[in-house]
Amino acid sequence: MAAITFYDVKLRKKVSIDQSKVKKVTFTTKNGQLRYALRAKTDDGRNLTKFVSKKDWEALNVPEEK
Repeated sequence: MAAITFYDVKLRKKVSIDQSKVKKVTFTTKNGQLRYALRAKTDDGRNLTKFVSKKDWEALNVPEEK
């Protein structure tokens, strides 16, 4: 599987997470706007979030988080 690059704020660097550990998620803003993102957990349990375009979100074949 391919790796997806996330920015780890705590480490202040980019990290690669295997696609099998990534889930798709959507967020709704206060204004009602729908945002598309990818979520993953690091080995030490911290959450990583990467906002992506709707096109990239739909093209990615990973499970959707409810």
